[in-house]
Formats: sequence, C-alpha cells, structure tokens
Amino acid sequence: MSQSKEFVVKYSEFQSEGELSSSEVELVRRAKQVLTTSYSPYSHFRVGAAVLLENGEIISGSNQENGAYPSGLCAERVALFYAGAKYPKVPVVSIAIVASYMDEIVQTPISPCGACRQVMIEYRNIGAKPYSVIMVGQGKIVKVEDVRFLLPFSFSNVEDATK
Repeated sequence: MSQSKEFVVKYSEFQSEGELSSSEVELVRRAKQVLTTSYSPYSHFRVGAAVLLENGEIISGSNQENGAYPSGLCAERVALFYAGAKYPKVPVVSIAIVASYMDEIVQTPISPCGACRQVMIEYRNIGAKPYSVIMVGQGKIVKVEDVRFLLPFSFSNVEDATK
C-alpha cells in the first residue's frame, strides 16, 4: 500500500541584516566582501559565499568561471572545499550566499545550484550536524535552518547524519 508523505521546510525571511545575529551579520559581510574576487568575465554574475565553522573560523570563496564552460566552480563549493581542506572534519555552523549582477547585489536571494546542494549535504554529513543557509538579496534575506531542506533526497556514501 502506498503512503503519501510531505516535506516541511523551516525557513525565515528577514527584511534586513539588522534582524540577523551578530555572527550571521559578519558572515554576510564576508560573503559580500569576497564578491570582488569573483572571476566572472563571461556572465558578469558574481557570487560570494562565506562558511562559519564550529571552531570559529570563517572561510570564504567566490565563483570562478572558465572559458571552457562548464569547467568553472560555484562560490559555495569553493568555500566548502577550502574549509574541508584546511579544517578537515570541523563541522559547518552556517553558510551565507550573496550574488551581484553588474556590481549590484541582486534583489531576490539566489539559492544554490543542485551540485552545490549535494556538496553542502556531504559536509553536513561529514560534520554530523545540521547547519543553516543564509541567502541574501537587497529586498530580503532567507535563512533555511538545515541545509538538508534544500535537497531532501540527497545521495551520500558518508554515514547519514539525519538518522
């Protein structure tokens, strides 16, 4: 017999950074700051991401395009891979993501692509803890309480932290 189920996504919307905690404001500031390091001569779409680790370190990364598309890499993966390489197995507390087009922060927050969502889930499982995702636009900020909500049927060879 089939059984119908549903997903519940817990998230909050904010009108300004002033509604965030001080550590979240700093994370957003760092994500905005790293926009200047984006290499995006083809799309002119800059993305910055900042990852807060449980040890207090903040690691940031920006998108890196390549003329041999799709050889570039998204900001979220740049930041997470760097965090994983520098501080292996240190759990992620939160990630902030900011985008700009033609040097203006986008009005509506962007959400991570599918590949980034899968990597984000992997780091959740490695750290064995949920972490929040803060997506920032000029008009609003969306905070998802657990990255797992962004990709409910994820794949992982790492022991699943959701059990």
